[in-house]
Amino acid sequence: MTDVSDPKTARELKGGTGLRRVINAAGYSMQGFRAAFRTEPAFRQLVLLNAVLLPIALWVDVSPVERALLLLMPLLSLTIELINSSIEHVVDRISLELHPLSKSAKDMGSAAQFMGLVLIVVCWTTILL
Repeated sequence: MTDVSDPKTARELKGGTGLRRVINAAGYSMQGFRAAFRTEPAFRQLVLLNAVLLPIALWVDVSPVERALLLLMPLLSLTIELINSSIEHVVDRISLELHPLSKSAKDMGSAAQFMGLVLIVVCWTTILL
């Protein structure tokens, strides 16, 4: 078994330093996007929502700051969904047994995503109406 408390070992486990580490991290990120798209229906739905909203945000006649907000809110919701899915996967990895802390963790992740969707509605409504 590997001792991850050893700084050298931990550094080696992270996949190098400098540019090599950045390249490795980008690859891991792409794997994460593919896994989310493949296994999470909510992520696919948010990708579709982004495919609709982002072009509209580029098309409407608004100030640069408003455009930035219109672009950022749907992307933020995608980010929240990735974190929410990560929480769900970790909880399920630990145990599929019903437990109050597991339920709370999953419910809080879901609540975070709900707030992300509320932010989209509030932001778009405020700017476009």
